[in-house]
Amino acid sequence: MSELHIDSGLKLWDRAKTIIPGGNQLLSKKPEKFAPGLWPAYYSKAKGYEVWDLDGKRYLDFCGMGVGTCSLGYADPDVNLAVHTAINNGSMSQLNCPEEVELAELLIGLHPWADMARFTRTGGEACAVAVRIARAATRKDKVAFCGYHGWHDWYISSNLADQGNLDGQLLPGLEPVGVPRQLANTAFPFNYNRLDELEAIVSEHGDDLGVIIMEPERYIPPKPGFLEGVRAIANQLGAVLIADEVTSGFRINLGGAHLTKNFEPDMAVFGKALGNGFPIAAVIGKRPVMDAAQKSFISSTMWTERTGYAAGLATVQKMQRENVPHWLNHWGERLNAGWAQLGVIHGVDVETKGIPPLTVVNFPGEHSQAIMTFYTQEMLCKGYLLGQRCLLVTSTRMK
Repeated sequence: MSELHIDSGLKLWDRAKTIIPGGNQLLSKKPEKFAPGLWPAYYSKAKGYEVWDLDGKRYLDFCGMGVGTCSLGYADPDVNLAVHTAINNGSMSQLNCPEEVELAELLIGLHPWADMARFTRTGGEACAVAVRIARAATRKDKVAFCGYHGWHDWYISSNLADQGNLDGQLLPGLEPVGVPRQLANTAFPFNYNRLDELEAIVSEHGDDLGVIIMEPERYIPPKPGFLEGVRAIANQLGAVLIADEVTSGFRINLGGAHLTKNFEPDMAVFGKALGNGFPIAAVIGKRPVMDAAQKSFISSTMWTERTGYAAGLATVQKMQRENVPHWLNHWGERLNAGWAQLGVIHGVDVETKGIPPLTVVNFPGEHSQAIMTFYTQEMLCKGYLLGQRCLLVTSTRMK
């Protein structure tokens, strides 16, 4: 193995863990998740799909592109220009910024079923806002969910009833410590493509079930009748159906992945790729549901800050001009084909799953985790940030 020079980053990470609980603000950026003692914890510069660590070593990022936020590449010049203009004209005022209305109109135009939009800064809080609005609209407390939807109490409370409830929803072992025990039995998980599990929740809690929130697609395609069955159950209950597009949105198509599945929700939530690395998230929905937001106190000063809206507009408009989802799918399909071919050539059992722009690589078998760690380590030596998940980027240099 070639020697890796990442001493500065590792030393800073050791310092961080003594003054920041957990070392940082995001579980997905902990270096121990990739290659303990080897993964560069900090960056000095990021541009396009290149990243430089604190010691000046250059990497090509095929791992996460800012945990899925920068589909246009790091520091995209068009998005940066829009943000710089917003800053120079004043990023905050007692008055509202017009970009808020423009972004709302743009998102509604991409989703003909939607009538209104609200905005936050992050995907997790957007999911929490969506659930709050849905509960306000139905006046029912209980939620059925499928997938990962953030860190807020309404979601983590599922593990109060059963510590393993969330294990099949992307992140296993999440502790509900600090979540009021009174929230137990208010949120219930069902697994993707398991309509029978949702039906069981309805059988036990249907009278109080007012919200169904799910990711339209992440790693596996829907089985025939699954999404239609979820929609039918929501209709039967009078529940609000929310499509969580925080991860899937603006990757396989322009807007929400649900548009490609003939799956019409009552609300949809966007984040991550919406602002190409700048903080902006959105909740869109049908007017009768969204109007319920006025009956509940949902308000935050920094949700009115200008740079997120400017970034969101510039990002979506560039995606429209350059057909970015096409390129994300193109490169994802080529990458998957390459892994399959190399596996055959070298006699390595390798499998991939997920939508092409969000591929998950696995080396199945008894030593799967050890092989993945070795693979990540060797890719680091060759100058690549690459682990199990691969969130793709498109830029002029890659076309």
